[in-house]
Amino acid sequence: MKVLDLRCSHGHGFEGWFASNEAFETQLAAGLVECPVCADTRIVKLLSAPRLNLGNAKAPAEAAAASASPALAKAQVPAEQSPQARWMRAVREVLAKTEDVGDRFADEARRMHYGEAEERGIRGQATREQTEALLEEGIPVMALPIPAALKETLQ
Repeated sequence: MKVLDLRCSHGHGFEGWFASNEAFETQLAAGLVECPVCADTRIVKLLSAPRLNLGNAKAPAEAAAASASPALAKAQVPAEQSPQARWMRAVREVLAKTEDVGDRFADEARRMHYGEAEERGIRGQATREQTEALLEEGIPVMALPIPAALKETLQ
């Protein structure tokens, strides 16, 4: 199993797991490798050091930095705290706490605004014209791009 550090053309870094380097190249050429944040398929492989599983042993530089400055060791941001990870968590929370009304979004937002339907969190699709009309009527709306990786069930 090859674990590769990848980056899209928008600068989002992520990890990809492939059976081999050839499998990565084949999937990349077919447009199957995409950024989990923005769905960009213009992906580059970054240089990375091999991963060696040596148990609890720390790398010499890491051990020296931790012993010399505990504050410096804490200053390193874990992967789960990266901006991309925080964004994905926020989008997942929005998806979990809102109802998908699909292309009925503009109509449903108006019904709630004018008291014809109960107020609740909704999401869906609206054209630029529909969005502008809602804003002109004083109905607050916000575009939220949802990464393709969150639209499907992970297997």
